[in-house]
Amino acid sequence: MVPSDRENAPVRVAIIDDQAMVRQGFGALLDAQPDLTVVGSGSDGSEAVELVRRSRPDVILMDIRMPQMNGLDATRAVLSMPGLDHPRVIMLTTFDADEYVFSALQAGASGFLLKDATAEDLIAAVRVVAAGNALLAPSITSKLIADYVARPAPRDTSALLSPLTERELGVMKLVAVGKSNSEIAEHLFLSEQTVKTHVSRVLGKLGLRDRTQVVIAAYESGLVGVGR
Repeated sequence: MVPSDRENAPVRVAIIDDQAMVRQGFGALLDAQPDLTVVGSGSDGSEAVELVRRSRPDVILMDIRMPQMNGLDATRAVLSMPGLDHPRVIMLTTFDADEYVFSALQAGASGFLLKDATAEDLIAAVRVVAAGNALLAPSITSKLIADYVARPAPRDTSALLSPLTERELGVMKLVAVGKSNSEIAEHLFLSEQTVKTHVSRVLGKLGLRDRTQVVIAAYESGLVGVGR
């Protein structure tokens, strides 16, 4: 979530991309929104790290493929910086099957967006991620995530997921296959607020940042898998 002391302030956005036209175009578009403000931009990952220290953005639009420090390394660096409210990272890519996308999700990014997304999709993406939700471009499905994370041997499910109750495991499964809170509530005959509580408990018990990492953890642990 956006830190509480900024709840009523515009979402602070940083744009990191080695193409000046992308930075300028996205910046102008986002700055025109009353609830968003661009606090800085940079052309590679090292500039992203410095910008986070200096400007404390809430959301970073981060290109994956950049010279010097790429977006994946920058995401790892930014999300491991001590003593900060870590920003949420949206990875930008021109490739809807880019293998770095999946590594970025595992590194802690909140999702990604294709660079040819519409203006409306870009604005919505920043708002969605700032609110603490995960973001996946429509052309990327949970099966593609599963295909990637299934390459290594799954972890010991009982050890990884042992802190969770049966109900929390059930909610986690439904999150992993792309169900929204309202859809989970309808499926399990629960209120939407109760579902939100269960999702928050899953995040807290497993030390996960958002729903994207819930999806990754569910596949890595073997709780769900390709074809299930």
